[in-house]
Amino acid sequence: MSRLGRHGAGSSPTSQESSVARDASSSNGFVKDFFRVVNNGHLGTSQKMTKPSDSRLVLLGNPGVGKSALVVRFITKRFIWEYDPTLECTYRHSTMIDDENVSMEILDTAGKGESFHQEGNINWGEGFLLVYSTTDRGSFDDIVSLHQHIASVKKTQNFSCVIVGNKNDLTHERKVGQEEAEQLAVDLSCCFFECSACDGGEAVDESFKELHRDVVRRRMVNSIRRRRSSAQQVKQVLNKMFTRINS
Repeated sequence: MSRLGRHGAGSSPTSQESSVARDASSSNGFVKDFFRVVNNGHLGTSQKMTKPSDSRLVLLGNPGVGKSALVVRFITKRFIWEYDPTLECTYRHSTMIDDENVSMEILDTAGKGESFHQEGNINWGEGFLLVYSTTDRGSFDDIVSLHQHIASVKKTQNFSCVIVGNKNDLTHERKVGQEEAEQLAVDLSCCFFECSACDGGEAVDESFKELHRDVVRRRMVNSIRRRRSSAQQVKQVLNKMFTRINS
């Protein structure tokens, strides 16, 4: 498990497209427009894309709710009692999901950090585990504001998210009922899992795996939408070009 860098990727047009665009520029400006659309879209580029099986997941929640314990339980199947609440780590984990070998990057945040730092984590992430403790009413009440903050940074309410209630093994200390949490998940259009990082169990694994699945599903839908948009732009430029030629 190691900290990973976060890098973007650039794109460049192929030499053949550039040559054709230069040759045609003197006779028809619309050809330039055509290649501009192609090079700025998803056709004919060499842009490096994230593999569909990869995902970047971020755990958010109040200090002490067990975010680190959940990550370690998921990755190592072990439980560790003590963690440094100020430590923030990114882990890479490979596992099998739906008979496919996938790789995840999981960011374990350090509770309530500075706003600008938290926004950087949100911009980096594709999916979010909003974690509260079933023994801490305040941590549950803060889930709504966390969700709103993500929506504000992402500029959309439509993002991959699951709500995770941890420490359900501490039944004598419970402050948040499961039905109440399930209703919140419905209101926020999220999946919900209640679990115990201490005891382990299927719910810990499924919270991460289901979030990964949703990230991949949304990426595929967005990719189809972008391709359709690029195709429409190309069609519009071609229509203009042929209209100009025939006039």
